[in-house]
This record gives sequence, structure tokens and C-alpha cells, in this order.
Amino acid sequence: MFDTSWDSLRTYGIPDWFRDAKLGIFIHWGVYSVPAWDNEWYPRFMYRDEMSRKGQNYYRHHCDTWGHPGTFGYKDFIPMFKAEHWDPEQWVDLFQAAGARYVVPVGEHHDGFPMYKSQYTKWNAADMGPQRDVVAELERIVRRRNLKFGVSSHRAFNWRYYTYRDDFDTSDPAHAGLYSPAHAEDEPTPKEWIEDWYRRTQEMIDRFEPDVLWFDFGWHADEFADWRPQVLAYYYNQSRRWGRDVVLQYKDKFPPGVACYDIERGKLDDIREEYWQTDTAVSYKSWSHIENDEFKTATTLVHDLVDIVSKNGNLLLNVGPRADGIIPDAAADLLRDLGAWLNVNGEAIYGTRHWHTFGEGPTQVTTGHLTERENAGMTAEDIRFTTTKDALYAILLGWPGNTARVQSVTPERLDPARVADVSLLGGPSGLDWTMTKEGLTVQLPDSPTGAHAHSLKLSLKPH
Repeated sequence: MFDTSWDSLRTYGIPDWFRDAKLGIFIHWGVYSVPAWDNEWYPRFMYRDEMSRKGQNYYRHHCDTWGHPGTFGYKDFIPMFKAEHWDPEQWVDLFQAAGARYVVPVGEHHDGFPMYKSQYTKWNAADMGPQRDVVAELERIVRRRNLKFGVSSHRAFNWRYYTYRDDFDTSDPAHAGLYSPAHAEDEPTPKEWIEDWYRRTQEMIDRFEPDVLWFDFGWHADEFADWRPQVLAYYYNQSRRWGRDVVLQYKDKFPPGVACYDIERGKLDDIREEYWQTDTAVSYKSWSHIENDEFKTATTLVHDLVDIVSKNGNLLLNVGPRADGIIPDAAADLLRDLGAWLNVNGEAIYGTRHWHTFGEGPTQVTTGHLTERENAGMTAEDIRFTTTKDALYAILLGWPGNTARVQSVTPERLDPARVADVSLLGGPSGLDWTMTKEGLTVQLPDSPTGAHAHSLKLSLKPH
């Protein structure tokens, strides 16, 4: 059993199933999907008469579109959140087609509206809005399909999320269960509120027995410091009772070795020996569905996945369904394209581990949270490596023509006598190759056999 000391919690280890899975699906779906404007932080900024960090004035937009927040507040979107076309079976069909091995819906976002039946608040999706226990329905289907299931908690920031003015509905005590009680913006989070947050966290753990428990940044505030190890110990001890190996994910303020580090919309520029994860979305602007979103390309998603896996990490890829429950075609098409690539190249991803070096090539990757827009596209000179006990994969992030040159694969790192065959996944085997101290040279077909990235497989003889 674990206690709440960091020494005890350091005896935890990331399970092999998570290291093997590589790809998960994140789902941001909630009341904020109704206004569908700019991003999922609409509930916060609609009460602030100022420009958001993205340069939008939500308050003005809200007043012009829906009315003043005193007469039409965020709570008034709840009856409009009907999920009338939601088919969770179709969602999971799509996630499996994308090649995902675990699924993580948002349990409760900063807005204070759980997407599951909660004993601690009437403001939840089972009692209001869709009147369906979204998380519970998804869990049953995901587990039935033999995928791993997770849930995320963003509630810790709810205390600091809303603005309270006498003419706003947030200041009405009747709505404190959604907005939290009215208070000064800089007022510290009270102990009784944190205790309620902890009970809700335990409720999610006990109800859903999640394989993955994901936390947003809110609980990194100083007043949560003593509670963070309590959550870890409770979750890990419960998982032992279930007989299940689990993963808790954090963004900051944890010592090494106690959980899985998660980077939001960013990556790393080198291998991290402790396992980690990127969470990002199929689009750039928002986590939830919005009108006029800016979607990434399938090539970008494939390259991100390959780059992350080569550096000892996983990708948790988010989609934002519409308020009616439909996943937009642009997002669904991207997931299918990613899955089509994995159908051919999956053996270079699933179950692999990082090699001596993550890769080579001229394109530099920026490290850290919220840095993905700083990264340039990969080129045909950029290569990433993964390995298993009987193969080394050199994944070409562009088509180099008839000849691939891989500088990192030299006799010093790989004995040429161990190479039984060189092949192209989805293409021919028995490719002609040579290896010298300058690297590996492989003769390729006249044209690529697929899109986005191309996986050279070096089949290895046993030691």
C-alpha cells in the first residue's frame, strides 16, 4: 500500500500497457459546446469585459448574441445542451478506426458541470442538459471494446474561473453549485471547497475505476499542495484493490517518479527517460467544438505521434464534438487518416521503445507547454527511430527519393551482421543496403507506397 510520502509514491511505475499504447483520444464536450465560439474558455471570458489572451472580447459577443450575462448567463446554455444525436457506439468506432488504445473524456471542466451523475451537485449532465451520464455510458462501451478508459478533472480552477458582479447571474447564491459562491477574485480557495473537490475526485475514481486519471493545471496552486499526494495515494491504493495498473498525469509541481508528466500542446526536443505524454488537439484554436476552427493536417498528426514516441512518450489527441453529439467531419476525417497510416505503420509505433537517439535531421523542436505553433514542418531529412527486441525502425518524415541515408545507424551503434533484412512497411522487403561509419544507405522504390511518413524496418537477428 502507498502512503502520502513522496518516497512511498516513488515506488510507483508507469505500466507497460501505457508504454505500449502510444495513442489515446481526449474528448472535450460540455455546455461550452453550445455557444461554440472561439474556445472552451467561453464560460470564463463571457463575464469579463476585456480582451482575452487571443484578442477576442467574449463579453461583447455574448451581449450581442445572447444577451447580458445577468439575464442570460452560462447556466442558460444548459437546456440547449441536448446531445440529441449522440451515439457513443459511433464515437468508439471512430476512435478505434483512429488506432487509439485508450479514451479519456473530460469528467468535469473548469465550468463546474460534471459530465456524469454526481452525488455532490445537481449541476451535472445526468440531471440537466442531455440527462445522460455521459462518462458512464462511454466507460461501458470503451471497456467492452477492450480499450483502456480514463477521465479528466479540471475542477480545481473553478474557484478562480468566474467573475462575480452584482449584475451577473454568477453572484446569485441559487447558482453557487455551478459557479462556486461569489467571492473576490484574489480570495484563496477555502479549505471546505478543496475538501469538496477531493470528495468529487474520489467519486470519479471509485465510480469509474479509471485506467488514466488526468489533471489540468488548477491543482498546482499552493493551497492544493498537501492534497496532491493524498490523491495519488488514494488512486494507487484503489487500483491495487481493482487489480489494475493505472496512470495519473500531471503538468507541474510533482517530484520525479511518482506519476506521468503531461505537456499541453507541446513536445520535447530530446528523449526523456521518465515516460511522458503530450496532450493536444486535432485543431489549433480550441479543445471544444467551435465554428471556424483551424484544423491540422493528417501529416502534422502523424509527425507529432512519431516524434513523441521516438522520445519515450504518448500522444493524447483531443476531439471536440458539437453540442448535438456529432463529431465534425473535419475532425473525423483526420482521425481516420491517422488510423489508415497506423494500419500500415503501427508496428513501428505500438509496443516500441526509444532507441539510443530519437532521430536526426535539421528541424528543431521547441520544448514545453503551448509551443506547438512554434514548430516548423518536418522534412525528408528528418528521421525518427523506434525499436523492439527484433527490429529497428527508421521512420522517414518525408520521401527522400530513390535513396534513404540514415547517418545515425552505424556499425558502432548496430552490428551490420545482426541485420537480417531491410524492408519498407507497406512496401517491398529485401531492399539493397549498405552500412559504413557514415551511416546506413538504403535503395528505395521509385515512388512512395503511402503518405505522411515512411517506415524502414531493419529486421534483427537475435544476439
